[in-house]
Amino acid sequence: MKLSKNFSLQELTKSDTAIRKSIDNTPNNEVLSNLTTLCDMVLQKVRNSHGAVTVTSGYRSPELNRAIGGSTTSDHCKGCAADFEVPGLDNKQLAKWIIDNLTFKQLILEFYEDGQPNSGWVHCSFEEGENNNQVLRAVKEGKKTVYLTGIE
Repeated sequence: MKLSKNFSLQELTKSDTAIRKSIDNTPNNEVLSNLTTLCDMVLQKVRNSHGAVTVTSGYRSPELNRAIGGSTTSDHCKGCAADFEVPGLDNKQLAKWIIDNLTFKQLILEFYEDGQPNSGWVHCSFEEGENNNQVLRAVKEGKKTVYLTGIE
């Protein structure tokens, strides 16, 4: 099933953890609608501008989200968020392009290390009526993940 011109439902629901642990990661109709909107408003626009987009995490059922230790309030569980990269493009540059060109609920440049363009990934969410363009950077401090305002 196509969610947009270049993105499929399988691409936004595939999970090695779900396969390994036999977790059903099938979205309901509300989540499916949210995934379609996410693709239209974020992922397809990135694809149109930059070419191939590699989605590393899209929808996560609540059971899958628990299995990977995700936040209990994760937008992934609503089908409103995806983690992704553009092959050959520095993840920080990708984040800057999204900030400058798109509307979103939250953008997190996750675990990016300056000077290492392939480090980390971009998390971006979109939810009708909830888009305030919050920009964060996730970093590790010891074993704890800390969220800093901005991407610098």
